[in-house]
Parts: sequence; C-alpha cells; structure tokens
Amino acid sequence: MKIKKNQKGITQITLIITIIILLIIAGIGIHTGTDSLNKVKLEEIKTNMLLIEAKAREYVEEANFKIGKETEEVKIEEIKREIYETKGKLKKASNENLKTETENIPINNCYIITKETLEKWGLNKIKIDENKQEKYLIEFNEKEIKVEIYNTKGYEGKYSLTDLVN
Repeated sequence: MKIKKNQKGITQITLIITIIILLIIAGIGIHTGTDSLNKVKLEEIKTNMLLIEAKAREYVEEANFKIGKETEEVKIEEIKREIYETKGKLKKASNENLKTETENIPINNCYIITKETLEKWGLNKIKIDENKQEKYLIEFNEKEIKVEIYNTKGYEGKYSLTDLVN
C-alpha cells in the first residue's frame, strides 16, 4: 500500500491549538460577563436607593411646608411623625428585626422600608430579596433635615447611598 504525502485533513496539533484558543476566548468572555453583572447589581442597588431617597425627600419637603415656621425641635418631631407614621408607616430598626451584619449602619436612627411602604410610595418595582435578608433603611438625620438611605446587603462593604455614589 502506498501512503500519499498530500493527504488533506486536520492534524491533532491543529485541533489542540484550536481548542486552546477557544478556551482562552471563553475565559475572557466569562470574566467580562462577571464584571458586567457586578456593575449591573451595583447600579440596581444605587437606582433603588436614589428612588427611595427622592420619595423620602419629597415627604420631608412636604412636611416642612405644612409645618411652616416652628422651632427646630418641634419642626423635626413634626416632620418625623409626618413621614414615618403618616406617609410611610415605617418600622423602627433594631438588632432583633435586622438579622444581618449592620456594624456600618447606625440602626438606632433608622427605620425599615417594607414592601408595604414601597407600594404606598408608588415604588412597587423595587424588589427586596428577603432570602438574602436584604432590607432598605432610611435614616432621618436630626441635626439637619436630611435623609440617608442604607441597604443591608450592601456592595463591597458599602451600605449607604452616599458611599455608593462616591
């Protein structure tokens, strides 16, 4: 039998090189996809927190306008009552009702934003992952008439909206 030297086909070396190149491309694609998913998660958390903050500030301004000229102490108490009791029906945050790591969150001054609150505020599209014990918290800073939003799940050790934006 004669062996032809010009046989056409794929050699094993060509096949192995092709597979290695495909694996490298797949690895790059997976790494890029993971980074993209992390960025999407961060943006989702920031967007949700910005929506909650905007609604809370709206209520602060509305309460501020209704109360008019009062002393600061009376004004702050009235605004808190208006927002947390009337507009939000928010629960006071405590270690008992927050079963997550909260060392970076001043929970003594925070209120939990529930699904009921989000629905009442018209923010139904914000999803809270209760399996991961994710909660959004709102802090009413009494020194200034100011609002801060926290997410108990956080992102890379950042829990407040201010930290995430910066």
